[in-house]
Amino acid sequence: MDQGELFRGVFMLVGAAAVGGALAHYLRLPVIIGYLAAGVVIGPYAPGDFGDPDRLELIAEFGVAFLMFALGVQFSLRELAHVRGLAVAGGSAQILFTMALGLPVGHALGLDVGEAVYLGALMALSSTMVALKILESRGELETLHGRAAVGLLIVQDVAVVPLMILLPAATGADDGGLLAVAEAAGKAALLLVAAYLLGTRLVPWLLFKVAATNSRELFVLAIVALAVGFAVGSSFLGLSVAFGAFLAGLIVSESEFSYRTLAEVLPLRDVFATIFFVAMGMLIDPGFILDHADQVALIAAALLVAKLVIIIAVVEAAGLRGRTAVMTAGVLAQAGEFSFILARVGMDEGVIDASLNSAFLGAAMVSIILNPILLRLAPALLRALQMIPYSGPLFAEPVHAYIGDDAEGLRRHVVICGHGDSGKELAEAVMRRGFRCLVVELNPYIISDLRRREVPCVYGDASQSEVLKQCHLDTAQVLAVTVPELVAAQLTVTNARAINPRLDIIARAGGPESHAALKRAGAAEVVHPEFEGGMEFVRHALRSYGVDGIQIASALARRRIDYYQR
Repeated sequence: MDQGELFRGVFMLVGAAAVGGALAHYLRLPVIIGYLAAGVVIGPYAPGDFGDPDRLELIAEFGVAFLMFALGVQFSLRELAHVRGLAVAGGSAQILFTMALGLPVGHALGLDVGEAVYLGALMALSSTMVALKILESRGELETLHGRAAVGLLIVQDVAVVPLMILLPAATGADDGGLLAVAEAAGKAALLLVAAYLLGTRLVPWLLFKVAATNSRELFVLAIVALAVGFAVGSSFLGLSVAFGAFLAGLIVSESEFSYRTLAEVLPLRDVFATIFFVAMGMLIDPGFILDHADQVALIAAALLVAKLVIIIAVVEAAGLRGRTAVMTAGVLAQAGEFSFILARVGMDEGVIDASLNSAFLGAAMVSIILNPILLRLAPALLRALQMIPYSGPLFAEPVHAYIGDDAEGLRRHVVICGHGDSGKELAEAVMRRGFRCLVVELNPYIISDLRRREVPCVYGDASQSEVLKQCHLDTAQVLAVTVPELVAAQLTVTNARAINPRLDIIARAGGPESHAALKRAGAAEVVHPEFEGGMEFVRHALRSYGVDGIQIASALARRRIDYYQR
């Protein structure tokens, strides 16, 4: 292949990614689907000549390296410690159970044990990119199930590293068994020691010297050389290039240059990651998928249904019941970008073949496309689970009230639904003034803290009437609904208004549409945190120009009237 052919191939790859991503965005699908579909269109199994796939896949290896390098830079043991037991214990259990799920699925597909376990590992990982996008679009990133899903995703992302090292050795065709695993672990330990020595002695000094030149180009070249250098060293030891790149990022994450490095590497990561996804799409054989639609359907069903059941069980076991468990599982019931990286490592090591890779990639595309639909069906699924005679109690929403000895004296109190940032500020302000408040929260960790501080609280879902009946709404002064999820807020307002038609209700909204919906549900006042934050920026900016305080207040008042009336 001459240079002209190589550049023509890269141009087709990048151009197809741009078109595919734009079409996916227009169709409101995850952009990963557009990149994979673009790879199918220009791949060797489609009509036409778009260049040598093997040469283009070498370029895609940079995508893997930069994805893992960015993961290493962002990784923090302190952040992982804050995720608590659900993520660490629950995430580990979910990965192990899903890997075990690969055995019956692999048996049905006619795979050997090694391939089946590897397939289970591919199914165990969910897409951080897709899950966060869904949660953000629904305004649920700060909800309890949103935080639970993010915690599990962090553990899955971290688990990619040991899976890349140990799985190929344990399930490989060379049948090395424990000896192969021990050898791979020894090589990884050797690389870790080298990374520690370099990370504590040489790399911080080197980055400081480069940063002191005030040359952005030199700094970018230094971090790229670091990522590629560790990737080469990892490959030299017989490990994956992705593991070496992750270690390089881990070294930088503990230095004072982590934020600058992340800012510089993210554009490179996004470009090369896009190329990687297109290259993975080029490996998909549409003819094979059509001829083996039953295999693709089986893997997709395992991702969407069996994985859903596993995550529900894990979250329930961690003490998060009912709606939180079902919604968390709905967010994570798909395959992810690190599944593709792990699949690539498996192909390079000869653990899985091209046919299994094509079947999995096809199923992964199906799971990512159907995941938003599955999430919309989650409330109906919860109601169905609650109606099952024996398992129904497991999915009933928990209701535990801690009001103290003075339950009869709980009058003219503020009921706060949700103890996030807004709810916490309100509770502290009310108690400082000597008024009573009662907090409704679904997070058991927050409930434990409130009980320790002897703050009246109810553990349950505020959108349920049975929970609100424990809050003495008939004698309450104000109900503040601070939960960010619109559907839950609407149900809370509606049910509270039915219990006490004269109650003063304040609700949190995310935009003009939610404002109208909450007003119809019965809220007396609707607060928009993003809009109110914008007003504070306006106030500060006008004050810095010397605008009189009365004029600022008048301008803000007029703007609030315009916004809320609209």
